[in-house]
Amino acid sequence: VKAKVFGISVDSPYAQKAWVQQLNLNFPLLSDFNKEVSKAYGVLYEDLGGFKGVAKRSAFVLDRGGIIRYKWVSEDPEKLPDLEAIKKVLQ
Repeated sequence: VKAKVFGISVDSPYAQKAWVQQLNLNFPLLSDFNKEVSKAYGVLYEDLGGFKGVAKRSAFVLDRGGIIRYKWVSEDPEKLPDLEAIKKVLQ
């Protein structure tokens, strides 16, 4: 499968660097510190336990033209996406 994988969160670039090292990730993490991407994709909690501007756990697959081919957004911050479903979309 020819796909590019990126992780995006509202954490700072410094936190992203630490996560990459700690988890030994083989894909880049991008910082959405100003929350522009999260707002555009509609994945920000208005309030999560008193915290503002926290991104919902979500996963998207976009095609080369930027069309969303898969979207998963969870209201539960502890829930993970179905990786098998994502793999199917990528095939």
